[in-house]
Parts: sequence; structure tokens; C-alpha cells
Amino acid sequence: MAFISRARRAFTGPFPPCSYLASIRLSSTLTSPKLFISGLSRETTDEQFQEAFYPFGRIVEAKVVRDRATGRSKGFGFVTYTSIEEAEKAREEMNAKFLHGWVIFVDPAKPREYRPPPQRPESGPSETGFRTNKTVGWCGYNST
Repeated sequence: MAFISRARRAFTGPFPPCSYLASIRLSSTLTSPKLFISGLSRETTDEQFQEAFYPFGRIVEAKVVRDRATGRSKGFGFVTYTSIEEAEKAREEMNAKFLHGWVIFVDPAKPREYRPPPQRPESGPSETGFRTNKTVGWCGYNST
């Protein structure tokens, strides 16, 4: 019985769990005027994206990230403001709001992590005598 009353209190307490989690998400302070926006519609253009964030301050850059091969939006983008205060205001006003029919989430942008270039194996013959061609696959028997 005590378990049920504790569980009920957890869901009907002074704050619902969803708003509590949202407040944790917003509690971190910004250290950079650059914001990461996720949940964008695939049809959102750079111009529409900039227009949506323009009311909160002077924008240095607003860019929707696109796939190199297809040119389609990947569903996220970055906005950079001139000051941290403007970025904080935009974050508070636009987080969990609808933009072109999709709910977007605004978070501080993290610095890009260094990733070493991929290691390429030597293209010599393998133990079985075959060598691989990266573009085609198996390309034949090596007599040496």
C-alpha cells in the first residue's frame, strides 16, 4: 500500500515528471552563442530556419545540415548569435515548440570532437591469395 501511495505522489506531486525533465534540460547555462536545433522538418530551408530564430537577436549564422549526396536536410541545424544572452533567449522561447509542423529541441552546441581518419589496410594479397578491390569486391587470384 505504501508503494502505491509513493508512486501516486511521484506522478501527482507539485510538478509532473515531464516538466521536471524539461527544467533539468534547460537548467544548464550556455557557454557559447551557438545552438544545436534538432527535430527539424526535412523541408525546412536555411531561409525559413533563419526567419524562425531572427526575433531573438542578431544572427551570425543559421544553417540546416544537409546530406552531401542527396542534398536533403538531415533534420538538424545550428544557429549562432552575436551574444550568449540572445542565444539563451532563443533557447528559452523556441525549445519544444512547433516549427513547420515538427517539434524542435534547442540545446547548446557542443564542440566538434576530433576523429582520426580511417585506417586503410594495405591492398596486397591476403592469406588466401586473393586481393580485394574496395570499389568492386573480389578481383581475382594472385599467383605470387
